[in-house]
Amino acid sequence: MADNRKNNFNSNSKFGAPKDGDDKMVKKIRRPQKRKVCLYCADKTIGKDYIDYKDVGRLRKFVTEKGKIIPRRMSGVCAKHQRELTTAIKRARMMALLPFKAE
Repeated sequence: MADNRKNNFNSNSKFGAPKDGDDKMVKKIRRPQKRKVCLYCADKTIGKDYIDYKDVGRLRKFVTEKGKIIPRRMSGVCAKHQRELTTAIKRARMMALLPFKAE
């Protein structure tokens, strides 16, 4: 099956484009993404001293449907608050306020 797949594609092309004779590569323009601002750094009233584990509504924004903690690059939270956030989520799980995993 691997040999059959290999024959259907152009071996000269870097990305394995089909041999239709249309080898034009469309170049996509990448715009710089809008910088994400930390939710807790931007609003000082939310996380003054620490992130509260009892604030389940706010913590649910940082947990996926499966129950995984969303990484920093996706949530836009700074490193300091991401560490506090994971601790708060884990505490909420231990107190049965958040589920460990989805049902």
